[in-house]
Amino acid sequence: MKLLRYIVPHIKTYEVIPARNITFTFNNIGYKTIEEYGNSTFYCFDDLGVETTGRHFGKDCNVMGEILLSRYDLFLKSNIKTHATTNLNAQELEDRYGNRVRSRMRQLFNLIGFDKESVDKRK
Repeated sequence: MKLLRYIVPHIKTYEVIPARNITFTFNNIGYKTIEEYGNSTFYCFDDLGVETTGRHFGKDCNVMGEILLSRYDLFLKSNIKTHATTNLNAQELEDRYGNRVRSRMRQLFNLIGFDKESVDKRK
């Protein structure tokens, strides 16, 4: 399996962005952030669910929830792919984003789960 990377080089067609950074950007520049990440670029949202609720000029917003809804519409209309990583289980995702977003995640994402005893690939 390790030989495959030398035969077929991996070309990453998506940008990896921590979900926390997206919320920090929202706190600074506002709702334009949701529009930026709801575009047709391929993204991988890293550590989905650990970000805080966004707040811009006193208005709270579930930034990643709104972005995921926009990405879902893009997926249906143009087959635009979205990737995400998270340490949360399905119930925790539903608690964080609500039932509506979680039901769209089922269609938007393919789940790849790891056992608790799996070796951490980041090390």
